Amino acid sequence: MDVQSKKEAAAAKPVRSHRKRNICIGVTLTIVGIVLLIVILALTVFKARRPVMNINSVSLEDLDVSLDMARMRVNLNVTLDVSLSIRNPNKVGFKYKNSSAFINYRGDVVGDVPIPAGRISADKTSGMNLTVTLLADRLLGNSQLFPDVMGGSLPLSTKAKISGKVNILGIKIKVTSTSTCAVTVFISNRTISDQSCKYKTQL
Repeated sequence: MDVQSKKEAAAAKPVRSHRKRNICIGVTLTIVGIVLLIVILALTVFKARRPVMNINSVSLEDLDVSLDMARMRVNLNVTLDVSLSIRNPNKVGFKYKNSSAFINYRGDVVGDVPIPAGRISADKTSGMNLTVTLLADRLLGNSQLFPDVMGGSLPLSTKAKISGKVNILGIKIKVTSTSTCAVTVFISNRTISDQSCKYKTQL
């Protein structure tokens, strides 16, 4: 190889090296840009939001009361219709597993009904109606039932809870939503009043 060829070969090496370095920098910047875009989307548009479950109304479907004055006991059957809605504010669907709704009387669970597993599409609200029956045998040991019935009102509360997951960019995030309603059943005119509802959600 003559002197001129050696000079040309030596000059070509820095050019090739410089080109390779530029390609590496370009690929690195592209990857960083994609990662930043994913992070921004995950923190804004696709940020996981808590589903909101509301108990819209509680109505009295059936009420049967009979008193055993000799033994100071009450035979009681109560059936409530619970209308609730679940709103999914996420940009992806929300899947929830089998859950339940309950009736509580002074801290004791006295009735329950299953909520079947389901899915709510992105930015959609799903409604459902549940019929919950109070189980009389669960009240037998509660000493406050007789005076409550004699006083003409029965304080009850309903609670519904769902748990599920949202899949955000391949990451599954668990979410839980709970809604409760305190109601008073007036025995004399068979009505419900004094409804006070609230909800709670958590990731």
